[in-house]
Amino acid sequence: MRPNARRTTLADIAQAAGVSVATVSKVVNGRGDVAPQTRTRVQELLHRHDYLAPVFRHTEAAAGPTIEVQFKGGLKSYVAETLEGIIDSAAELGASVVISRASGAPHWARDLVSAGRRAVIAVTSVYTAAHLNELARSGLPLVVLDPLHLPDSRVNSVGATNFAGGLAATRHLLSLGHCRIAYLGGPAMAVCNQARMHGYRAAMEAEGFRVPEEHVRPGEFTYETGALGAAALLDLPEPPTAIFAGNDEIAVGAVEAARVRGLRVPEDLSVVGFDDTSLAQMASPPLTTVRQPLREMGGAALRTALRLANGEKIESHHVELATELVVRASTAPPGR
Repeated sequence: MRPNARRTTLADIAQAAGVSVATVSKVVNGRGDVAPQTRTRVQELLHRHDYLAPVFRHTEAAAGPTIEVQFKGGLKSYVAETLEGIIDSAAELGASVVISRASGAPHWARDLVSAGRRAVIAVTSVYTAAHLNELARSGLPLVVLDPLHLPDSRVNSVGATNFAGGLAATRHLLSLGHCRIAYLGGPAMAVCNQARMHGYRAAMEAEGFRVPEEHVRPGEFTYETGALGAAALLDLPEPPTAIFAGNDEIAVGAVEAARVRGLRVPEDLSVVGFDDTSLAQMASPPLTTVRQPLREMGGAALRTALRLANGEKIESHHVELATELVVRASTAPPGR
């Protein structure tokens, strides 16, 4: 190639061959599940276009590209389900995944490159300007799954329609006849929490209901936030008859706060969660919740990371997958 000329990418070869990028990747990585005629055509195009494999391709002939997946905190249901989506998609596309906790060690990105990583997927982790600069210097692409803060323009991210989910959850409670509805959320400045809260407020205001300041309580996405926050709400002189929780863990905590006060869910208090993790189905009663397509989000993040690792252009820096209200047994008309 001429100096400074654009490097031929897998997408270029795929377009010329009339096949998918995944098929070209399989040929490059020596995978056997490609038709002989297709393999020959792709190999001829790779040679004709002087395709230069990225750094570390020689180590990937058997296992395919390796993606680092980092998360912060405990391995909770939310993280576990997104990891399942990442791992399933990696297996389908012939990639390898290494899972680790987010690190603040010096030169951590350079160490990942030395270990043969091709891209990084961060699950809800917070990345500072220093982190992003370190990644840029190392040449490692980053994809943030469900970002807590507004992503830098250099960051590609995958999320869900949180505002629409908050709107749907609150409209469901309103349709049952509730008008005193509270919101128990996660960190006040988290983008996903703000979107869910604004969806809640929009639904309330559209029906002409004022939201008292004490009915909106931020916290963490934890059981403890639900238990303590709901306890404070239920001790108000005029407590809410329904609670929309920012995730399923908060919702389960709210159910427990009601139980210890002798209140029944949903007869005395309706509760709606968010995420639709396995926790929502195992709760007692099973939770009405907003389904966030966690496995699909993980798969989308993995595919985006692979495309970036192959030097492809991404059409949109942020992708949102649709949420869906799932009605179970934790909601009912007030005073049923």
